[in-house]
Amino acid sequence: MNPPSIAHDVVGAASASAGFDAPVFPSVPLRVRWLGTVSYQEAWSLQRSLHGRPDAEVPSAHMAGEHLLLLEHAHTYTLGRNGDPTHVLVDPASVGAELIEADRGGDVTYHGPGQLVAYPIVSLGSLTAKDYVCLLEGALIDAVAALGLIGAGRHDGFPGVWVEPNTANARKVAQIGVRVERGRTLHGVALNVDPDMSFFDHIVPCGITDFGVTSLAREGVEATMREVVDAFAAAFSQRWLARQGSRSNGIERADVIWRGPRGTSADSDDADLAPFSRGMGPGERTTGANATVGSAPSVRLLGRLAQAGVTESVALTDRKPDWMRASVRHSTEVMDVKRTIRDLDLVTVCEEAGCPNLSECWSEGTATFMVCGERCTRACGFCLVDTRHPEALEPDEPARVAEAVARMDLSYAVITMVARDDLPDGGAAHVAATVRAVRQRRPGTRVEVLISHLKGSADALDVVLASEPDVVNHNMETVARLQRAVRPSAGYGRSLALLGRSALTGTTTKSGLVLGLGETRDEVAATLADMAAVGVSIVTIGQYLRPTSHHLPVANWWTPDDFEHFGAVGRSLGIAHVESSPFTRSSYHARTSADAADSAVGSAATTADGAAGTIGDAPAVPVMLTPR
Repeated sequence: MNPPSIAHDVVGAASASAGFDAPVFPSVPLRVRWLGTVSYQEAWSLQRSLHGRPDAEVPSAHMAGEHLLLLEHAHTYTLGRNGDPTHVLVDPASVGAELIEADRGGDVTYHGPGQLVAYPIVSLGSLTAKDYVCLLEGALIDAVAALGLIGAGRHDGFPGVWVEPNTANARKVAQIGVRVERGRTLHGVALNVDPDMSFFDHIVPCGITDFGVTSLAREGVEATMREVVDAFAAAFSQRWLARQGSRSNGIERADVIWRGPRGTSADSDDADLAPFSRGMGPGERTTGANATVGSAPSVRLLGRLAQAGVTESVALTDRKPDWMRASVRHSTEVMDVKRTIRDLDLVTVCEEAGCPNLSECWSEGTATFMVCGERCTRACGFCLVDTRHPEALEPDEPARVAEAVARMDLSYAVITMVARDDLPDGGAAHVAATVRAVRQRRPGTRVEVLISHLKGSADALDVVLASEPDVVNHNMETVARLQRAVRPSAGYGRSLALLGRSALTGTTTKSGLVLGLGETRDEVAATLADMAAVGVSIVTIGQYLRPTSHHLPVANWWTPDDFEHFGAVGRSLGIAHVESSPFTRSSYHARTSADAADSAVGSAATTADGAAGTIGDAPAVPVMLTPR
């Protein structure tokens, strides 16, 4: 048998060696992220966005950071460019897996629960691809040795890390398959911790027939995934930073919530994303005929918060700081908007979500369209929107929204949506139809969409993008550690993947955070860095306000100076525009934010007469309304 060489596990090696003029970047930290369970396709989208736009000669400055993504996949087989399809011995669907053709080197391999997958997205500089593969092997050897597996090493002619290497009983414990483009890396390594090894029986792993595969557990190493992640992160970081020298700026670590061992109370689900819930969440009505019984958050919600390390909060009865006391003005302008809304039989998300900026925005003729109904299929711990079982989509809703935009003579419209996990596409086609209807009814109106993560579907996101919105907004809402407590049906990696996929198309991409849920300064900065790295150009940051007693409590109040600081941090990371203040919300100053971002990147949208963001004398105000 002819063994595969190291080069067989690398695609695009030439771009990292002779003839490639590696870009020089400022000193940056190695951003290490534990993301929990992430689908293979979402992880691939995230890698691509961190790598940089494929049409760029070199990665753009804000994408030039160094990243180490650590995660698990669901049951997946991947076939590299050098792979032989006959090495997949069964129909993957018959064993509960999917098969994906990957653009890395190597043959077929398996990814699944109980296996640590690591994707470094780094700039090689003068390091060759072969040297990089050796560095990965060395980091893996260091990591498994620290965990108690002594003697693992390189097996001549076969990439990866092996137990009893260079013997007839050699068996692979870690696989390597990488790609190098424009001097930057993609893909990475997979370390078998304690996966279901039977999945390897359905393939010829890495195209190797003479030697088997193993895991740390099979070799007698008892280690939790967290211990393995920590060991590999330390080993890779040490070796990588030693190679970087003056380019290194240390390590920045952020993790999604760590789950307990499978089968324990701390591991309530097998996946990191909880199934969406209807009718029992914190967003249910607290008044009227559909009032929710109870006056405190659910035990499950508070348990997730405690699991994330947040155990103290501001009492609901405590007086808000002076800077958090919004003034209510029933001006003529506010009443005019109210009459317009009622005449058109619309309901505002401003009212539904209890926005503190209602008076300010309405006095400027600003409100917001919300489509796909009024009921959300999720029960996020901070949100007031109704969570009862959703009703069927209304086919004429896009046309009614377009009519409202025309009647109000708007040059900028914001269209948001409730999450519709009950729909196959998550509501993507309905949102896209609304964008097209607005454009047809009033050509030239700029449109911003605020969407859910669409169940992580790249196809669904492509449907929205095909309608060509001017801005795509998807809120991260909170930092990595608090995701499961705050938005259990979403996910940090999933949201980053969506934002990155949007930005890679050249669409102005936007996101937002609500603070005061228990995050730290460093975590906010890390989240802003991740947003910048995937190409987000507009960010909103505001203070969380507890809508009712059965929502998540406020953990702390951030001051106006704090918000100014976070805005400066975001801009320093390359985010074109950051709207940051205690009362900032997702669509606050939406048009002016879009204009500022366009101006900052040198691509301001202008009309035929050159006036940015205006159509003749039409009012330049974002409008967010919900058809009733």
